[in-house]
Amino acid sequence: MFKFSATTPSSADLAIPPGWLTLCHACDLPSRVGDVPAGGTARCPRCGSVLYRRVRDSLDRTLALALAGLFLFAAANAFPFLALKMQGNVTHTTLSTGVRALYEQGTPIVASLVLLTTIVAPLLQISSLIFVLAPLRLGRRLPGQARVFRLLRRIQPWSMMEVFILGILVSLVKLLDMAQIVPGIALWSFVLLIPVLAAASSSLDAEWVWRRIGLAQ
Repeated sequence: MFKFSATTPSSADLAIPPGWLTLCHACDLPSRVGDVPAGGTARCPRCGSVLYRRVRDSLDRTLALALAGLFLFAAANAFPFLALKMQGNVTHTTLSTGVRALYEQGTPIVASLVLLTTIVAPLLQISSLIFVLAPLRLGRRLPGQARVFRLLRRIQPWSMMEVFILGILVSLVKLLDMAQIVPGIALWSFVLLIPVLAAASSSLDAEWVWRRIGLAQ
């Protein structure tokens, strides 16, 4: 009934419980997917569209990336973001001081958006990934994993660090003629955090996670 790619599941990987029902996004045919091996693909028997593609080593890769993201996020908030040298004076800025400056300048809405998209949302994304995946890596399930994973899927669109970096680059270009700008450790950590979280999102096998925490039918 289903076409699977020719792959051999890893002995260290966990299998998905068979028999879950899904709907083809192309032709709306209800189909029941069996046990898909790691790296394998289930296709619709009518139109051949991909119903489900199981990501190889999804749990280990996503968890490792989430832990790396946690360290990068901590560095991005603990160290200076930029240093501005102007007329012998040196001013160090951090992510939190930038949010505070926006608030003090009379733009609380902008300050709240920056706080949400650059600090709160990435932190929730990283912590949610670790909370959901770490127990699964140990073969356990914790109360509240389903709610946290559902929250993770909702907050991912609010993580807009790349937009913040673009705004920083535009500001730096305008300040080059006025001051000497020295990038800090936090800036490089923040820049590295963007592809790390993007890689974690792409390597996450959401259907596999739902099956492991017992919600998908």
